[in-house]
Amino acid sequence: MKYIVVTGGVVSGLGKGVTISSMGRMLQGCGLRVTSIKIDPYLNVDAGTMSPFEHGETYVLNDGGETDLDLGNYERFLSISLTSDHNITTGKVYRKVIGKERRGDYLGKTVQVVPHITNEIQDWIEEVAYVPVDDQGNRHWDAVDENGVNAATPSAADEKDVR
Repeated sequence: MKYIVVTGGVVSGLGKGVTISSMGRMLQGCGLRVTSIKIDPYLNVDAGTMSPFEHGETYVLNDGGETDLDLGNYERFLSISLTSDHNITTGKVYRKVIGKERRGDYLGKTVQVVPHITNEIQDWIEEVAYVPVDDQGNRHWDAVDENGVNAATPSAADEKDVR
């Protein structure tokens, strides 16, 4: 699997989603199979309860996942069907890590952003990259939209881990 990562700054709406979709379409034109993942730094689990005035409209995926509108662009541009796991939020990651801690998966270790949160993000990207999004099987390329906010701790973890 090869990855293309497009990162943003503090301003939303600069065209990262359209850029990812366009690059994916060009790769498809070369005969490659692609998928897409969106990483958002907010602590919300999904976009469903967020104000459209602050975040924009919510896009609902086939599995019922309420996500950023960019995932709708990815689906339409690339003729793929994404899952809610293709939208990684800091809230989802923290919820998963805390669940593991409560089950004892870390064997009493102190849970920290590095390595636990960063490892979880890396594992999530690796797992989702292989989720079938069409009827053609495994991907060659995975385009990741890392919607970072400069100097924010969740974003710093995302940025560390996509390196």
